[in-house]
Amino acid sequence: MAARRLASRIAAVREAVGLAAYHAGEWQSAIAELRTYHRMTGLQSHLAVLADCERALGRPERAIDLFRGADRDKLDQAVAIELLIVAAGARGDLGQKDAAVAMLQVRELTGDSTEPWAARLRYAYADALLAVDRREEAREWFSRAADVDSEGETDAAERLLELDGVVIEGDDEPEDDADTSKASAENGDGDGDDDDDDDGDDDAPLSGDDDTSGTDKDAPVTDATPADDADRPAPGDAAAGEGEAAERR
Repeated sequence: MAARRLASRIAAVREAVGLAAYHAGEWQSAIAELRTYHRMTGLQSHLAVLADCERALGRPERAIDLFRGADRDKLDQAVAIELLIVAAGARGDLGQKDAAVAMLQVRELTGDSTEPWAARLRYAYADALLAVDRREEAREWFSRAADVDSEGETDAAERLLELDGVVIEGDDEPEDDADTSKASAENGDGDGDDDDDDDGDDDAPLSGDDDTSGTDKDAPVTDATPADDADRPAPGDAAAGEGEAAERR
């Protein structure tokens, strides 16, 4: 905000502050700054961001109004597509899932473009189809999105694997490692007790030999054995009761 105070009449500063607020989740500040930027420049380059902020604030109707009121002929194609995607998402927020699917059925959906917005549009359409239980069609469009998503704009490939029931090996490793570490710790504590007991067993006969050093050599060694095993702590007692320590727009 220091930049805003020092250069509040510079459009680029208001734009930068607004986008920074958006990425920080400060939706109301982002709306104020980007609206000011639009007024200062006469541009509408961040309508999709404004609409997304409205959705984040729980006002999907306003996001749809921004879409309706936009002069889409004057918008850059990437901005127009992104605004469409946000508006369709707002329809979904209102429970109008079939309407969201219909909104996304534009000619650009089946075009040959490989621009980043093409992958995002196909992905949004696939997601909308999945929301209305059209699973096979959703799979097809996630596949199409992945085909043109050379820049990794979406996680279409992962969603496709998920629909196919493919589990990527290693996804559960952190939890498994935690369980293994816990088990190892418990076993380690138990082994420590066993070692202590074993040490006690080893020391006892040596002590007994010292005590009987002056006795008859024929005396049985068993007279100097340690106390009954029942008096020893059960292996693993020290480990009893240990607990387990337990984790986008």
